Amino acid sequence: MSRQGFERSALKIERLSFWEGVALIVGANIGAGILSLAYGARHAGWPVLVFWIIIAGIFTTISMLYVAETTLRTKVPLQLSGLAQKYVGQTGSWLMFTSVVINSLGALIAYTSGSGAILSQLLNIPPAMGSLLFFIPGVVVIWFGLKATGVSEKVITFGMLILVLILIIASIVGPGLKAEYLTYTNWQYAIPVFNLAIFSFLAQYTVPELTRGFAGGDIRHLPRSIVTGMLITGVFLALVPMAGLGLTGPEKITQVVTIAWAKVLGQWAFFTANGFALLAMITSFWAIGESMLTNIVDRLKFPSEWETKYRLIALAIVAVPPFVLAYTGVVGFVDALSYAGAFAGVIMAVVPVLMLNRSRRIGDRDPEWTCGILGHPVIQALLIILFSGAALYTILQILNVLPKGW
Repeated sequence: MSRQGFERSALKIERLSFWEGVALIVGANIGAGILSLAYGARHAGWPVLVFWIIIAGIFTTISMLYVAETTLRTKVPLQLSGLAQKYVGQTGSWLMFTSVVINSLGALIAYTSGSGAILSQLLNIPPAMGSLLFFIPGVVVIWFGLKATGVSEKVITFGMLILVLILIIASIVGPGLKAEYLTYTNWQYAIPVFNLAIFSFLAQYTVPELTRGFAGGDIRHLPRSIVTGMLITGVFLALVPMAGLGLTGPEKITQVVTIAWAKVLGQWAFFTANGFALLAMITSFWAIGESMLTNIVDRLKFPSEWETKYRLIALAIVAVPPFVLAYTGVVGFVDALSYAGAFAGVIMAVVPVLMLNRSRRIGDRDPEWTCGILGHPVIQALLIILFSGAALYTILQILNVLPKGW
């Protein structure tokens, strides 16, 4: 297997195809965030949401490309926390690791409660039992590693996108979308929507996984897969809330959009929409869980991701806390995503900039690709200002100084 100048580490190099890489990004992004965007934007309005999807998408993609160049300047395959330690130091490494864990837990809490609610309705079982049923295939695929995750993502993501396209088309040609539900705006609630948009795009933690996968094949796929995956993500992040809000209106939208959406389209859509929701959650669970597991291996200095004892420990850290937090009622579905997006967003804005600049000075590998003009100091500054501002708003919102978005 080709290693392309990369050295051995605790993380194994495995071969991914281009579309498996794209599917990892799309699968990671299209999960809890896409299901919550309509509800989170119901006060601000769909045009405000689309504006922030474009802004968040562009700058998050740039941040991901910073991470990509950093990995290409580093001989040893490392996760975000390992890269931060190499280029920023221990403090930066622990901040990045904390960001990955909080962002991942925010998503996994949402999947736990969301999947439990959906399966409870579909199968008439307690929500906790529904969550357990959801987690079984989630944990099994992660256990088998990066290649298994990539293949599973490609297959299930394709099916997921087909289902959601059916629902969107049925919404437009069937009941139709009401213009008044899609044209109102209230910019007072704009910033919280930006936090949700950040979370929905926040896939920087998948980039080292992609580098590790493409190091076994064509490393030139790395930037192409990032841009392709983020473009596909952006289109669907706009279309799903459009169909949900356009059908139900802001007053009837639910935290998990497919529940209210399906009621309008009819009985067939109940199963289709919730099938889409479950597939969206499982693909995101796989990408986030796999990345969180390898970040744990990297940051806690486990000797190998494939030593059974250490893999079990890492997988337990990934799988157990979401149940505890979700079923103690500490945070709601959308709140979990907003808080995670705000905290993780500011770290994911600042640290990749520092890593990129440092790796250009002391990196130990010649990169096959660089960011070029996207690495200009003005763009770096804008990235930091935008994401830090969103985090500050969330802090003031928690303190009840500024209004909540939903």
